Amino acid sequence: MGAALHIGSRSWATLLLALIVACSWLAPLEPIANEQVEASLKRALISFATARALNAVISAAQGTEVAVQPAGVGINFAPGQILDPINDLVEQFAQLMLVASVALGVEKVLLTMGAHWAVSILLTVTAIAWSYHYLRQKLMPIWLSRLLLILLMTRFAIPLVTLGSDMLFHEFMADDYQSSQQALDGATANIGKITSETAPAASESGLLDRLKAWTSTNIDWRTHLESLKRVAEQTTERIIKLMVIFLLQTLILPLAMIWILWKVIRGVFEPPPRAI
Repeated sequence: MGAALHIGSRSWATLLLALIVACSWLAPLEPIANEQVEASLKRALISFATARALNAVISAAQGTEVAVQPAGVGINFAPGQILDPINDLVEQFAQLMLVASVALGVEKVLLTMGAHWAVSILLTVTAIAWSYHYLRQKLMPIWLSRLLLILLMTRFAIPLVTLGSDMLFHEFMADDYQSSQQALDGATANIGKITSETAPAASESGLLDRLKAWTSTNIDWRTHLESLKRVAEQTTERIIKLMVIFLLQTLILPLAMIWILWKVIRGVFEPPPRAI
């Protein structure tokens, strides 16, 4: 009875390997995985462009200095300096988006390389040799088991990780991504609007014009400053959320899934060197 179960388990492992080899040729996962990598890359590039645009308007706001001299009294201040604490964060966010875009580009290349016919041929030959030793309970060379594991990871790790991370993104992170991305777009527009509203005060040349500009804008300075503070607080929160999302999708989740997949494949297809 025990021997029959043992032989049955070997047959199931061999059948599973045969199905996996068939999938390596039929490639049912590649089209979906390619689409999801393209979508992820597009999101990263959009966030990178948003970060660069936000950095540009913040730099413009920081460089806008209000300088008027009503009744001979000099007044000089730069309301955009309120945004100085988040300027470094925006630059780091832009760098992270660039790294995420590169990582997704590499993932796309690896996906194409893993789907190459040469990998499938080598996997097929290795699987046949492995199955021969495994079913006949012959001495299993360690290098053969390790080669099989490496080829299985090369062929299927990237598609499975791509599908898994994208599924988790849409299940748990898509809403936060959309709202945060829209908030950053809104922040860029708001900061640019506030900067354009305050900038003309420094360009007036005549004393009467400067007095009129100072009088007309003086009432709104508190509103402008409060708006900048509010934008800075909201932008910081949204940037951190986006950084967490892209770190999870491009680094933490893929590495965790690769580790789990390696453990599963090793547990199934790496038998003891000598069959019992």
